[in-house]
Amino acid sequence: MRVALRRTNLKTLMMPLAMLIGAVFYPWMGYVTFLSPYLIFMMLFITYCKLSPQDFKPSKFEGMILMVQFLFAALAYGLTFFWNRTLAEGLFICFFIPTATAAPVITGMLGGSISKVASYSLMCNAVVAIVAPVILAALGDHPEITFTDSFLLILKQVFPLILLPLALAMLIRKYTPKCHSFIINNQQISFYLWCLALIIVVGSCTSFAIKNFSVDSTGTMILLAIGALGACLVQFKTGRKIGRYFGDPVSGGQALGQKNTVLAVWLALTYLNPLASIAPAAYVAWQNLVNSYQLICHQQKVSEVSLTT
Repeated sequence: MRVALRRTNLKTLMMPLAMLIGAVFYPWMGYVTFLSPYLIFMMLFITYCKLSPQDFKPSKFEGMILMVQFLFAALAYGLTFFWNRTLAEGLFICFFIPTATAAPVITGMLGGSISKVASYSLMCNAVVAIVAPVILAALGDHPEITFTDSFLLILKQVFPLILLPLALAMLIRKYTPKCHSFIINNQQISFYLWCLALIIVVGSCTSFAIKNFSVDSTGTMILLAIGALGACLVQFKTGRKIGRYFGDPVSGGQALGQKNTVLAVWLALTYLNPLASIAPAAYVAWQNLVNSYQLICHQQKVSEVSLTT
């Protein structure tokens, strides 16, 4: 029991420590940024090994989350456009972008339904890939970017990281059951991979914010960072409420709240005012702080249960 508690305490320290390391050593993150997609791939592969093909069933859960996501994006843009267009674009992208590819991993760590979030991630990314070029072309100032080019670029960035680890997990499940059982019994590896990815993501985010800092735009950058915090908290809270209605608040919070911020920054830089990309860059820090807090609370609950049994 003492060993289990020590591991739990170590996990609670590793998350904030990973963020601190990333922020402090941000000048060197450029050398390891290329590792991010590989880490995400491995995390998803390990997590997807817990699923079977029967787990992917469309339901009202996915439809409601997607509807709320797009509704929030429209409201955020409409309510702030006439006051500060850059802020409106930054908030819009924070709500509009699809679920992070790593969301199923965090969901599994928190005890939620991996299959629900994985199903929503597939559906949401597909829908955004189709509608994003049209909507962002209308909002932005880059009419020269064609729908086909944007659609293919989004597919290239997102779908290999979602579909390939899923396909590999299903193949492992069918043809190498011993290997599959080993992976199932060592799911904690995902947590340590996530901590490594967190160092890189936070470091890259810090580097991005510093490189794009301008004295003239300080006020707008602060508004974008604060707006991203509001968007993050609203989405996690609303997602948990929707999830609770379907009996799974954790999955609802992760599906709506955890965002593919790498794609968001790219979309903002490609279509919108480049300064608006500060919002999704700040969202990286906020969503990981929220997830770290949730994981710490979850680990404490697990520790309490271990002490009482």
